[in-house]
Amino acid sequence: MTTSKRVQDRSTTKRVQDLEIVTEKWKIVSKVKAVMEILNEEPETIIPVRNLERHRIKINLPKPHKISDFLRKSPKLFELYKDQRGVLWCGMTKGAEDLVEEEGRLIEEHSDKVAEYVTRCLMMSVDRRLRLDKIANFRRDFGLPVDFRDKWVHRYPELFKVVKLVDEVSYLELVSWNPDWAITELEKRVLGVNESSNHQPGMLSLSFPLRFPSNYKKVYRHREKIDHFQKRSYLSPYADAKGLTAGSLEFDKRAVAIMHELLSFTLEKRLVTDHLTHFRKEFVMPQKLMRLLLKHMGIFYVSERGKRFSVFLTEAYEGQELIEKCPLVVWKEKLLSLVGYREKKKKILTFGDLSDLEDSVLIESGSEHENISMHFGREDTMVGVEDALLADNDEMNIGEFGLAGWNSEKS
Repeated sequence: MTTSKRVQDRSTTKRVQDLEIVTEKWKIVSKVKAVMEILNEEPETIIPVRNLERHRIKINLPKPHKISDFLRKSPKLFELYKDQRGVLWCGMTKGAEDLVEEEGRLIEEHSDKVAEYVTRCLMMSVDRRLRLDKIANFRRDFGLPVDFRDKWVHRYPELFKVVKLVDEVSYLELVSWNPDWAITELEKRVLGVNESSNHQPGMLSLSFPLRFPSNYKKVYRHREKIDHFQKRSYLSPYADAKGLTAGSLEFDKRAVAIMHELLSFTLEKRLVTDHLTHFRKEFVMPQKLMRLLLKHMGIFYVSERGKRFSVFLTEAYEGQELIEKCPLVVWKEKLLSLVGYREKKKKILTFGDLSDLEDSVLIESGSEHENISMHFGREDTMVGVEDALLADNDEMNIGEFGLAGWNSEKS
C-alpha cells in the first residue's frame, strides 16, 4: 500500500530496479521491431534512411537521435549502403529476415489464443463492444498481427464482428457469450476452475498474489489494510457492473481485478498505462487510475522509465525474468540478443564498394557472399544496463544496452 499520487513522488524503497531494467530492454526491442515492420512493408524490404524520418513516432526515436546511428548500432539486423547518388539506404540482414518469417509463424500459431483474449475483453466491457482503434493499442502487447484491423478481425465471425455506429467509428462487437471464458485467470489458478458450461459470473472473494520490493521494509505497517482488502468480496470482471457506485470499496477492488485480468492476457504481463486509461469507461474503472495502481504496489508495479509509464503484474516476474514465457516472448529475447554491437564501426559501403566486392567474389570462388554487409573490428563498447540506469534518467541509447548472457556473439 502507498499514499503516493504520482510515480515521481514514490520513495526509492518502493522502486524495483529489476523491472526498471526490463522496461528498458523491451523499449529497445520495440524500436527495433518497429523498423523491421516498416522495412517488411516495403516492396523490396529496403528504404532510404531519410524516408524513415516520417516514421519517427512509430519507431519512438525522439530527436536529436539520428536514425542512421540507431541502425548502425545493430549490424546483425540492419544493412546500410550508399547508392550512386550518395543516398543512404537501409535493409534487413538475412538473419533479420529469418526472424520476421519466424515471428509470422508464431503469431499465426498464437492467433486462436489471442482471439480468446480479445473476446474476453469484449465480455468484460459494459456494452460488449470496444472501439477498434483502442484495441489497436494492445496489438503488440497481445501478439496481434499487423493487419488485424483489415483481415484478422474477420477471421472469427463466430466470436466478434466489426460494426459502425452513428458516429461512423468502427467497433468490435461480441457475437456470442462463452461461459467457459467468463472465468478469470485468478480463479483458474486459485480455485483450479477451467471450464464450466453453467458458470455465471458473480461475487468473488479471492486474494491477489502479492510481491513487494525486497528493500521495502514497511509492509508490516500496512498489514491490517492489506488483509482487509484481500478478504473483501468483489464483482467478477465478467459480471454486469452498471450498478456499482464509483469510489466504493467494491468498485476499487473490481477495478484491480479488471487490470489483473488484462495484464494476464499480455505477452509480457506489462502494459503502457496510457493504454489502460483509454478503457476506463468501457471497463468501469476509476478516473484516477494511476493512484489505484500505485496504491496496490504489491499487485502492480509502475515503471518510471521514459515519458510513458508501464505497469507490471508483479507476480509474473522473478527478478528480471518472466516466469512463464510464451514463444513470442522467447522470440523477442532472440531479437534482443542481436541488438547492439561490441565492435568498432567502419565506413558504410558505397555502390562502388559493392561492385568491387561482387567482382572479387567472381574471381575468388572461396569468398563468402554474406560479407558484403557492414563489417566491424573487435572493440568492446557496451556498458551494463544497470549502470546506465543509475547514471541518468534519459532514454537509453541502444548502443549502451547489454545484459549478462545476451552479449555473446557468434563468429
